[in-house]
Amino acid sequence: MAEATPATIAFIGFGEVGQTFSRGLLASGRVRIRAYDVLFGSGAGQKLETAASTIGVATAASLEEACAGADILFSAVTADKAEAVAAQAAPWLKPGQILVDVNSAAPSTKQRAAKAVEAGGADYVEGAVMAPVLKPGIKVPILAGGPLAEPTSASLNSLGMNLTPVSEVHGRASAMKLCRSIMIKGLEALMVDCTAASEAWDVKDAVFASLHATFPSIDFHALSADMRERVATHGVRRAAEMREAAEMLAALGLDPELARAVADSQQRGARRS
Repeated sequence: MAEATPATIAFIGFGEVGQTFSRGLLASGRVRIRAYDVLFGSGAGQKLETAASTIGVATAASLEEACAGADILFSAVTADKAEAVAAQAAPWLKPGQILVDVNSAAPSTKQRAAKAVEAGGADYVEGAVMAPVLKPGIKVPILAGGPLAEPTSASLNSLGMNLTPVSEVHGRASAMKLCRSIMIKGLEALMVDCTAASEAWDVKDAVFASLHATFPSIDFHALSADMRERVATHGVRRAAEMREAAEMLAALGLDPELARAVADSQQRGARRS
């Protein structure tokens, strides 16, 4: 696809990402958006359909309807459904259409999804979303990968998005995200346990003072509060992401147990609503 602005964008999955991106893209006044979610038409999906109506997004009754005529489609489901959704959408996609997969899935998952989509003649771009989307909206940094990463990024960036093409090879963008996640989510897990234990023994101030002496540029009280809140708010999603990181490590012949332990820690720390 050339760098022309897409006339129609479709979302497969209409949760936080789909709704947030739709608001921002529609603000450009240059696109039409439709969405399909497997929950549409059920009691559980009523809230999503109401959100679509409020935002100005047309709802599709089926995956086939969502795919029909869309220039660019976003797959914004969950990591464990990413490959299946790509395979299910592939028969309805035609040459010239582009599926942008923004799910936090392992590189091997993205490669298999790409193979399914490209087998039918459509194009696939992997997107690695590098931060929570609610605050930045469509300005959230996204790493893009695949043969059409560059022109697709240019097209979507013309609508206000923030994609950076990093590779023509499928999997590398997701590898960059998940390697970073191993560090960031691992540090969060360490901080949660360190803070909980030091509070239980009433030694937190002394421990944080000692840490500050070693790392004087870091305010550990502020960092602890921030990381604990992030885990409480996003722990379930971060746990799923770390399981994908564990899958990546295992595929490389590396020990995935630490990543799995971090996933368990994030899951435990999530606030129960």
